[in-house]
Amino acid sequence: MKQCTHADALPHPEPGPLSETCLECLATGTHPVQLRLCLTCGHVGCCDSSPHRHATEHYKDSGHPIMRTFEPGEAWRWCSVDHVLV
Repeated sequence: MKQCTHADALPHPEPGPLSETCLECLATGTHPVQLRLCLTCGHVGCCDSSPHRHATEHYKDSGHPIMRTFEPGEAWRWCSVDHVLV
């Protein structure tokens, strides 16, 4: 089974969110489907089911590998480099 090779490098404690919503969606007048939190810097972006996929764009621009859901009642994490749940 493939494992994430980036989780050990995450900051502790994890960063707080820089916003409560996807600021890129807010700026373009679109609505995020669900939100994701970058565990390197705290950027909040919309998920891949959203029109602009800002969380994935943040990963592509920054190289920050792991995000977690920013939805109430959910706690999963995803490594965009290794393509696995962390």
